[in-house]
Amino acid sequence: MKNFAMKLVGFTTVYVFVFAGLNQTSVDLRIIMSLHLIGVILIPYMTYCVLTDKYKTNKTFKDWYEDHPMETLDEGNEEET
Repeated sequence: MKNFAMKLVGFTTVYVFVFAGLNQTSVDLRIIMSLHLIGVILIPYMTYCVLTDKYKTNKTFKDWYEDHPMETLDEGNEEET
């Protein structure tokens, strides 16, 4: 993971899964509510960090996926006609 925003997304994802799992157990309601309040703060904070992140790339939608290179989208459409 390259920057803080991506680490925060990973942490928040794990947190939500753990929280959902704990809801299926007999954990005390005060603990569940405390974790819920933390999640109510954590998810909007994660969203804010991702939207305001300064990450820049030179890739465009025409580059498709990095792990599965293909021709650009314009080249693929020209071959069909």
